Amino acid sequence: MALTAALAAGWWSCVDHPGTTSDITVSDYPVPEGFPPIPIPRDNPITSEKIALGRLLFYDDRLSRNGDLSCASCHRQSHAFADTLAVSRGSDSETGLRNAPAIVNIAYSGAWFWDGRARSIEEQILGALTSPIEMASDTAQVAQLLAHDEHYRQLFLQVFGTAPSARDAIRALATFCRVLISGNSRYDRYRRGDSSALSGAEKRGMALFFSSRTGCSGCHSGPNFTDNAFHSIGIHTHYYDRGRYYVTGNEGDIGKFRTPTLRNVALTAPYMNDGTLATLDEVLEHYNTGGKPFVNKDPRIRPLGLTRQELADLRAFLQALTDSAFITNPAFAQP
Repeated sequence: MALTAALAAGWWSCVDHPGTTSDITVSDYPVPEGFPPIPIPRDNPITSEKIALGRLLFYDDRLSRNGDLSCASCHRQSHAFADTLAVSRGSDSETGLRNAPAIVNIAYSGAWFWDGRARSIEEQILGALTSPIEMASDTAQVAQLLAHDEHYRQLFLQVFGTAPSARDAIRALATFCRVLISGNSRYDRYRRGDSSALSGAEKRGMALFFSSRTGCSGCHSGPNFTDNAFHSIGIHTHYYDRGRYYVTGNEGDIGKFRTPTLRNVALTAPYMNDGTLATLDEVLEHYNTGGKPFVNKDPRIRPLGLTRQELADLRAFLQALTDSAFITNPAFAQP
């Protein structure tokens, strides 16, 4: 299966150009105020029909090898399209080393997977679809399934003008994922002028978050609360999962992982690349103590000396990043 995944990755790169984008927006799916336009590949424009097809595929567990796992199995809307397990289980209950990250606002990621090895959402979906520890399928199996389903045959003809294929299925899935945009939390409403949207504790936590004292916003920056870069934050003193190193081969990248978004972070526990921290309180305590010693640890990870009240205020602010409309939006739910 590992060879199958490698061959599939080569197949995609030979027929697609994921890095070529055009900055356009779709009127049916406007981005929130303060967000940049959705980056959209030129060869995979967004249409409402393609979103609907992608949504259907997202919840279809028949795409996995044993028909027991869909994309939604590890990316649940109620948890901002994250999992609730420390390490997600794949088809046939296979397990890997990493936590399934939230795919909220992944259109803005710039690099995908914890180690950034995918260059587009399309590549990430292909990787998950063919990974032996995830959906464990292959492109031939997917194409065969879709070709034998009359409803899918009609939909693919409508959306792409051709018979179903794995490549177009991945395009539709990527399109659905691109419009999973969250930007209507109470924090956002406060930023847009509603001074009553945040409590006193949340405002104090916000001030701490954006202060030089904590440095939180140094990595969790911008409208999506991430710099999309790779850091080691001293979760372990030894990393069995070497993270970004697997992509670059640079020893200075051992233990580095992509900064996750903090959008809806109160819903995406457990945390970190391996789900090793179970609660927001554990995450805040980790940063407050400065993490564990590690050769590649970011020098900004240092003891902060925050009081219990200050930690509680920070937690309150992070909880204010929850977008209730996003996690209950029927347009994103299982059809």
